[in-house]
Amino acid sequence: MTAQTVPGPQASTVPPVSPTPQAGSAPETGSAVEAGSAPEAGSAVEAGSALEAGSALPFAGPSLSPSRAADFKTCPLLFRFRTIDKLQEQPSADQVRGTLVHAVLERLFDLPAAERTPTAAAALVEPSWAALVEAEPGLADIFAAVDPPRLDPAALLAEADATGQGALVDVPAADETARLAAFLGSATALLDGYFAVEDPRRLEPAEREALISTTVDDTLLIRGYIDRLDVSPAGDLRVVDYKTGGAPREAFEGRALFQLKFYALVLWRTRGVVPRVLRLLYLKDAEVCDYSPDAEELERFERTLVALSEAIERAKREQDFRPKPSRLCGWCSHQALCPEFGGTPPPFPPDEPVGIDLTPADDDRLG
Repeated sequence: MTAQTVPGPQASTVPPVSPTPQAGSAPETGSAVEAGSAPEAGSAVEAGSALEAGSALPFAGPSLSPSRAADFKTCPLLFRFRTIDKLQEQPSADQVRGTLVHAVLERLFDLPAAERTPTAAAALVEPSWAALVEAEPGLADIFAAVDPPRLDPAALLAEADATGQGALVDVPAADETARLAAFLGSATALLDGYFAVEDPRRLEPAEREALISTTVDDTLLIRGYIDRLDVSPAGDLRVVDYKTGGAPREAFEGRALFQLKFYALVLWRTRGVVPRVLRLLYLKDAEVCDYSPDAEELERFERTLVALSEAIERAKREQDFRPKPSRLCGWCSHQALCPEFGGTPPPFPPDEPVGIDLTPADDDRLG
């Protein structure tokens, strides 16, 4: 079964969920979907406390998260800049808005079911923003700093949509205040899209912002953060991911499904259950995209990840991370260091093990 996009609302057909999964559910069959590699707006910065056993332990071997795997597929040099050189990136307003909306939806489910209303969600926007800025003060810089060069018109449109006033420019402080108000208003509008496709009063997620991980062949650690995991009374799993990006959805869907199949593989290997549904909630368009994998597909996907990890390890040994020019270069924060734009990458770091930091920052947070 291929992915199906269904316009909202969807909430009325969702059954309550149980707090713990049960093995043995019968998944619907699914066919492979090619993974894309476009950038995606960020998700919540802070992770929840639901962790797979052993996920916080150090791991000396190769490791992959959905974001880093997608980085290497998109452009090996981008993977190097982010994972090996660990270069800092100024997040865009669009990405930070995604972080904010995820944080609000996380807090919304802390409320009693009857209180999870659009009004309550809107009231959470400002305190959630304050909490994010307190945890990471640099997020507020999106309203003061000059935005890095963007070549892709979709990137400029995404920024204009997030700020409500066009792409970022150097403006007086008074204008920064107005832009912050527009930014918070655009986040509230995305929450309206959420309520158009789901009724959170009828849901009790089993896990939210949960770190899950497993090892493949005892050599490769794969892990990631799930926005939400629903479990039906029969033990069926539904992985839910919120998408808030303002660029065309078609450019993101391949990467998003790649990310969800990554999670499905971990859940299958750790819990013995193939998720019945992988669900993408597109808040801006108020649409739902459901996809149903099967075990055979996940086995193929697992082999793909092993091959990808081997390619990354080979690139590390040879110190050969070449740029891969594409339209996505228009979103990149590292054009000044890229040979495709006349730049020179920094010297390759000393030979040290390069893995994934088991922290929320190294996943699909602001990447």
